[in-house]
Amino acid sequence: MQDWLKMTAADLGRAISAGEINPVDLCEAYLAAIDAHPLRDRIYARVTHARARTEAKSASERAKSGRRLSLLDGVPISWKDLYDTAGIVTEAGTMLLEGRVPGYDALVLQNATAAGLVCLGKVHMSELAFSGLGYNPSTATPPCVNDVDAVPGGSSSGSGASVAFGLAAASIGSDTGGSVRIPAAWNDLVGLKTTHGRLSLEGVVPLALKFDTIGPLCRSVEDAALLTAALEGSKPPDLRGASLIGRRFAVMQTVMMDGVRDAPKAAFAQVVARLEAAGAQIDTIEVPAVQEALDISGPLITSEAYGLWGEVIEAHPEKMYDEILQRFRLGREHSGPDYVAAWAKLDAARHAYDMATAGYDAILAPTAPILPPNLARLIDDHNYYVNENLLALRNTRIGNLLGLCALTLPTGVPSCGFMLMAAPDFDNALLRLGAAVEAAIA
Repeated sequence: MQDWLKMTAADLGRAISAGEINPVDLCEAYLAAIDAHPLRDRIYARVTHARARTEAKSASERAKSGRRLSLLDGVPISWKDLYDTAGIVTEAGTMLLEGRVPGYDALVLQNATAAGLVCLGKVHMSELAFSGLGYNPSTATPPCVNDVDAVPGGSSSGSGASVAFGLAAASIGSDTGGSVRIPAAWNDLVGLKTTHGRLSLEGVVPLALKFDTIGPLCRSVEDAALLTAALEGSKPPDLRGASLIGRRFAVMQTVMMDGVRDAPKAAFAQVVARLEAAGAQIDTIEVPAVQEALDISGPLITSEAYGLWGEVIEAHPEKMYDEILQRFRLGREHSGPDYVAAWAKLDAARHAYDMATAGYDAILAPTAPILPPNLARLIDDHNYYVNENLLALRNTRIGNLLGLCALTLPTGVPSCGFMLMAAPDFDNALLRLGAAVEAAIA
């Protein structure tokens, strides 16, 4: 039974279909594992025992009568604590929203429930989703599966930890600057940043609506495809027969490879070699638009974040972790004309990037240039916190700024992810590429 906690969501679904696993037993196995885990309260903000058991019972009845709603019907997953859950506290990792109880489920949670997925509960996150590290002294800081003294990556920190520690079959996070991909990479998981606008943000506590995206953290590319389809209420792409033969990829030697530390650099090189051996063509290119996008990013996310949250924050700034408070307050330093000008420049950078990379199936990069930073040092050293947070998100943030979809895969080297970035709305094509890369790495 304990092997159930290590299986992919898809394999659990197939076992349910075959009558080998009863969804009720599966749910109880996960709930028991959660309740017995010594780090439970650092990972789960709230465990929804009653909801999970009710949903699992319904899934079991459907399985017995041959009426399963999807391959994932009866599979238990966790949710980042910014997805509204009817009658269940949703605080987005901040004391500013302490005790907030929504009346309805977020639309993507409604869709997932309609596909039969079982909600295990809400997991901790960086405060208001505004950090790539995962440290949150206001609520809790989940552990990294490879180093319990290090941060797990954020802002979907509890999502990464819940799956990596075997306390959820998968988790649903969000990504505004890398918040799905960093915790996925640092906890040796698959993480998908969907194209902005593909999945509904209705009922999701926002950070910056023009950049916020929804995506899964899970154990396989197949899981990512199935979960994304469930969140959307659509049919998943067919990943069978995915191949790297004749596929064209590019590595950018500037920006994305600058300052990459030894372990992620070596892991990235190993995967690139395997892709070439599997028949992929990989070029080295330079695209100035990438640096241009990074250079003008200052007024964009921070202005929008402060515009959304400024009044709430300034009413009770003492309730916030100071590092996050200061990040939000950066947004008030920019004027309306600054914001409009930055968007005009970003649109031009997006066009230039699209033109420069149009001949490639995907752009490749290390997901994070660094390994998970030490938590104690982050607490004690302000400059270390700021520098590591910015560097952690440097590569992933490029995908958000340029409006891309992106996928991170584990490399086999602990806490080192391999990222593929593709053009907007090519999510399903990217998942097929990911399946081929996953096979080449295995």
